[in-house]
Amino acid sequence: MNTDVLGKPLTGWRLQLYTIIFEADTLAGRRFDQWLIAVILASVAVVVADSVTHINARFHEWFTLAEWFFTLVFTLEYLARLMCVRHPWRYALSFYGVVDVLAILPTYLAFFFPGLHALIDVRVLRLIRVFRVFKLTHYLAEFSHLGGALRASMRKILVFLTVVLMVVLVMGTLMYVVEGPANGYTSIPVAVYWAITTVTTVGFGDITPKTDLGRALASVMMLMGWGILAVPTGIVTAEMVGHRPSPGRVTTRSCPNCLAEGLGAEDRFCKHCGQELPAYHRDREQ
Repeated sequence: MNTDVLGKPLTGWRLQLYTIIFEADTLAGRRFDQWLIAVILASVAVVVADSVTHINARFHEWFTLAEWFFTLVFTLEYLARLMCVRHPWRYALSFYGVVDVLAILPTYLAFFFPGLHALIDVRVLRLIRVFRVFKLTHYLAEFSHLGGALRASMRKILVFLTVVLMVVLVMGTLMYVVEGPANGYTSIPVAVYWAITTVTTVGFGDITPKTDLGRALASVMMLMGWGILAVPTGIVTAEMVGHRPSPGRVTTRSCPNCLAEGLGAEDRFCKHCGQELPAYHRDREQ
């Protein structure tokens, strides 16, 4: 097994820290995730309240202190994550690693460059991590079921969206020919924009047909919109009915090497990278 600095195996306190931070099948892991959710929601609430002018004028100093408090907490959490994985750069360049950096970097930049203070609102991205910490055992089976159905239906939905794009292009072009610039359809892209807003039943009303033939085409587009909205829902629903969750034991186990999640309780090696996995621990009471 590789024992260099960036790929050393997890043992001792690093293994315990990894189990707490990246997994949630132990009491300590669940408590950490619940604590993290509370801090994330509180930090987002501060960002939202700070954007309200009269609230900011009254509690600006408190918001500043809270901002630095959350930044320090998230910084310590980020450093802890880097310390307990086998390949820190792999996590740093991962999706959630980038989100973590974006959540803490604006505060430090604003300290040296006050003009960048508005970037602190990027912390709202931290809400994305709420979806990750919802991997708690209570939600994992449902999440895996929904995720499997979405993956299975992705190709069908892409084909369907391609057909929809062809339809709005054709109908938009027809409307451009029928109505013309005199009635607001100044170009084919503008007419396609009208077709998209009509077929999705949004209907902003900034462009409307004036001729009888144009209104007839608009009516056809509106009726098509009902069916178009229902098709993706039907595709995903059918996949959810046909998709059966894996019979294996539901866990929040993850690989410390490639950071893959959803590994089974009985797995000895990661099914994605082949890395030998540390012993699995799970509290009996969930």
